[in-house]
Amino acid sequence: MHKIRTAVVGAGKMGAIHAKVYDQLPQSNLVAMVDIDAEKAKRLAKQYDCHAFTDCVDILGKVDAVTIATPTFSHLEIAKIFIENNVAVMIEKPLAVDAKEGRKIVGLAKKNGVIVAVGHSERCNPVVQAMKRLDIEPKFIEATRISPYPFRSTDVGVVLDVMIHDIDIILSMASSEIKKVDAVGVSVIDEKEDICNARIFFKNGCIANITASRLALKTERKVRVFSRQAYLSVDYLRKNGIIIKADPNVNVVNWIKEQQSKGDFNPLSVNWPDLLHIEQLDIDDKEPLRLEQESFLKAVADRSLVPEVSAEEGLAAMECAERVLASVKKHKWE
Repeated sequence: MHKIRTAVVGAGKMGAIHAKVYDQLPQSNLVAMVDIDAEKAKRLAKQYDCHAFTDCVDILGKVDAVTIATPTFSHLEIAKIFIENNVAVMIEKPLAVDAKEGRKIVGLAKKNGVIVAVGHSERCNPVVQAMKRLDIEPKFIEATRISPYPFRSTDVGVVLDVMIHDIDIILSMASSEIKKVDAVGVSVIDEKEDICNARIFFKNGCIANITASRLALKTERKVRVFSRQAYLSVDYLRKNGIIIKADPNVNVVNWIKEQQSKGDFNPLSVNWPDLLHIEQLDIDDKEPLRLEQESFLKAVADRSLVPEVSAEEGLAAMECAERVLASVKKHKWE
C-alpha cells in the first residue's frame, strides 16, 4: 500500500488526537508535528516517532496531507501556505474565523486544485452515518447540544464552537437553501454567547430548531427528525436511536377507529410501543475521527472521491452560523 505522508499542525489537545489517529491508519505515514511551542511539538513527535518543527514552511516537500488543529484565527494563514504548495488540508472546525476568510480558503482550493476538508467529526458519528443511510426527507428537525463549560475554544462562542456541528448535519439533511434564520442568545461567562437557540427555515419547507449551551449541568446531544417516511429520535452521546416508520402504522390507526366505534376504547389500557412499528437504528461502532481522516486520505489518494465534509460544506455551515449570530445580535437582550 502506498502510504500518504501526513503531518499535524498544532500540538494541543485536538492536534494530539489527530496525530494518534494518523499514526494508527495503515494508509498514513505520520512524518511531522508542527507547533510554535517547540517543546509541545517535540513531545508528540517523540511519542509517534516523527520529526518536530516550529514552522509550517519547514515541512513543505515532505508531506502530502496535513491536519490543521490550531486556533481558528490562524486557519487561513496556515491553510494558504499548504494549499499554494499543493498539499491537501484538513482544517478543524470551524473552517475559518468568519465566512469571508472561509471563502478565501475555498477560492484557494479551487484555484490550486487542492483537496480541502473540514473537521466536522460529528458528521462521522455512527448515529449520523446511520441516519444518512435511511435517505429520508426531513420536514422538521430538532437538535439539542448542551454541556457544562468546556474551558476550551474560548476564542469563539457557543454557535461556532458547539452549534455548528448541528448546523452542518442539518444542512446536509435538509439539502435546501436557507430562507430565513431567527435566533436568540445570551452571554454569561464572557463576551461571546454561551447559550443560543436558532430556528432555520429552508426553501423546501423544512424547519430546524437548534439549541446549544455550554452552561448546562449535564451533557446532552440529541436530535429528532420528522418526515413523511419516518420519525427518528437519536442520541449522539449514547450512540443509539429509534425509528418509527409511517406506513406500517396505518393498521394501528384503523384498529383505534374500530375500538372507538365499539365505544369501549380505553387509551390508558394500551401499551403504545407494542402497537407502533419501532426499529432500533442500525449503528456501527466506529470512531468518528478515524472515519473522518480515512475519508480525507481516500480523497487525497483518489481525486474522484470527496472528503466527508468538503471546504464548500464547511463554508456553508460558517455562513449559516453567521446568520444565526446576526440574528442573535439583532435580538440582543438589554
